[in-house]
Amino acid sequence: MNSPLLNRVFQRLFSHETCSRIRYRRPLGLHEPGRLLRPSRHVSTAKSHDDDSTRESNWQQRTDLFPQDKSADFEKYPMVTADMLRSRKERPKRVKMLTRDFIEDSLYNPNYGYFSKQVVIFSPGEPFDFHSMRDELEFNHLLGKRYTEFEDKLDAISPNETRQLWHTPTELFRPYYGEAIARYLVENYKLSHHPYHDLIIYELGAGNGTLMLNILDHIRDIYPDVYDRTKFKVIEISSALAAMQTSQLSRSSSARGHSDHVEIINKSIFDWDTYIPEQCWVLALEVFDNFAHDSIRYDPFTERPLQGNVLIDNSGDFYEFYTHEIDPVASRFLRVRSIACSQPFDHPLKGSRILRNLKARLPFAANLTVPEYIPTRLMQFFDILHEYFPHHRLLTSDFHSLPNTIKGYNSPVVQTRYQRRVVPVSTPFVQQGYFDILFPTNFEVIEDIYRAMTGKLTRVSTHESFLKRWAYVEDTQTKSGENPLLSWYKNASVMSTV
Repeated sequence: MNSPLLNRVFQRLFSHETCSRIRYRRPLGLHEPGRLLRPSRHVSTAKSHDDDSTRESNWQQRTDLFPQDKSADFEKYPMVTADMLRSRKERPKRVKMLTRDFIEDSLYNPNYGYFSKQVVIFSPGEPFDFHSMRDELEFNHLLGKRYTEFEDKLDAISPNETRQLWHTPTELFRPYYGEAIARYLVENYKLSHHPYHDLIIYELGAGNGTLMLNILDHIRDIYPDVYDRTKFKVIEISSALAAMQTSQLSRSSSARGHSDHVEIINKSIFDWDTYIPEQCWVLALEVFDNFAHDSIRYDPFTERPLQGNVLIDNSGDFYEFYTHEIDPVASRFLRVRSIACSQPFDHPLKGSRILRNLKARLPFAANLTVPEYIPTRLMQFFDILHEYFPHHRLLTSDFHSLPNTIKGYNSPVVQTRYQRRVVPVSTPFVQQGYFDILFPTNFEVIEDIYRAMTGKLTRVSTHESFLKRWAYVEDTQTKSGENPLLSWYKNASVMSTV
């Protein structure tokens, strides 16, 4: 669905041309590099593949028809970061930035970011009665019906053809999913901390606040002695969602009883600067997938990495450049991964170097590998856990694979909704704030990096096996024996600190 016609549709829809161009910028001074509803080729005319300077000076764009040369603009436009753009109310022009800063700005800018302004989290209303359902097919039908009813009510108040609506397992399987998390927390708390320490829980990105309430309800009802010592703290970057979470605490007498146990902290986890000496749990459920990534390509002959930048011109169009100047964050990630990972992992340079060189010599072959998206922001999150939460235990769940990803390694799904239909595109360089940019998580790599950076031990399991252990699975079983709680999210994994 990423055709020129579609691009023109979105140009009118969002008053912005959704386009991406790729450039290789010849370095001026080379140096060695120290979220489920689920970019182009170059040719080299170099005479010798062993002569770097000759090859670099002749790389040319081939896929776009008569593309504009933006090299001069790339030299003169200022480099900005997502932090520098936080106070902007309009999307920037005549600037350049790293890929990770573009993604961060697109998703989290307070004034036009996807999570700040566009996202609506689906709530099905009353919990589903799984025991009355014939099978999983009926669950899918009822879910679709409630989706329609939910959006019809929103449109009756304020029609919106570009509403970004998505769901979470917490909402679909309320309260059973939250109760499973609560059992995991309490049982592990009793084994290690009770009764000498409080049960302190930090949740990152609490959405509607449903998981928070389900966990606290279950602890209060089943473990009253633990509830007395429970403190639940939400770290929420979105002001709108933080306000919603606060309002959830006053919607019923049952929820109001939790007020003394809850604190809503409206800030980004990446702005965290408070040392937490206590032992605590950190919940990061479906959070890693929307952490910003850097884009890295490699020279197929020298194997040197190049880092992705995006230029935004005076018209608001996007042009992608790759340079040998690797910034310290991306350079550090590459070093840490190289040292920490105990098992081979997929990346553009995996495989035979001889075959790769032969393929690169073919006519019309690309001068760079396909991009690899590296989770640099996730590495910075581990830094914060290590520095400010030294006694934490992490529980995270996210997607280890995703359908319909764009071209590359560890590449994201980039999609929006228009007239209640999902529209995927093939580049992350699209109108900021209107598109979800959702990455898979390679848990084998991330587990090794987390262990190396924090010194803690971990366990990785499938989403299904985690729930089989901690959920009362009979609560979500249909008459046929099918269980949507277990069969949904087959492409998700759970990692926990042990």
